[in-house]
Amino acid sequence: MRKNVLSLALALVFGLTATATEPVIDGKKEVKSDASRVAWKAYKVTGSHQGTIALNSGALIFDNDKLTGGEFEVQMTSLVSTDLEGDSKGKLEGHLKSDDFFGVENHPTSTLVFTKVEPSGKNSYEVTGDLTIKGITKPITFDVSVYGSKATATMKIDRSQYNVRYGSGSFFENLGDKTIYDEFDLVVDLEF
Repeated sequence: MRKNVLSLALALVFGLTATATEPVIDGKKEVKSDASRVAWKAYKVTGSHQGTIALNSGALIFDNDKLTGGEFEVQMTSLVSTDLEGDSKGKLEGHLKSDDFFGVENHPTSTLVFTKVEPSGKNSYEVTGDLTIKGITKPITFDVSVYGSKATATMKIDRSQYNVRYGSGSFFENLGDKTIYDEFDLVVDLEF
């Protein structure tokens, strides 16, 4: 009996020790939408425009403090310009929300789901994800840096892949100085 109790005690101690050193699998950290920022910048032959868009929700997934996944949703109806004022600002925002660009009435949200995360340096990762805009999903690869409870990412997005064709030299000829470049930038600052 004493031998059985000792064996059971040893098994319990070693079992708990083994469990305590297992990697943390459920490390989902919800992003604080109100403290996070998504900024955009788009380019045309004669200059550029910039603005912001609101993050609806998001989460980063960690395993032993290593980034392993993530998922995000932005509110396309919140798209605003920060470089214009008055009527010009209203006109640009209305046009960007129209079917010429992002068609926010029919596509009020866009999403990003990480599909692959590879470490690329200390606190840095190369991420591949599925980006959905206007109901069209395409893969995108970008870099993410994580420091404490903050993360940053910069992405170049080719709008033509998501049927956003207005003013695109890829689809229309002879646009001259009215050409809007296909690629636009997103700079994302997250707090979680």
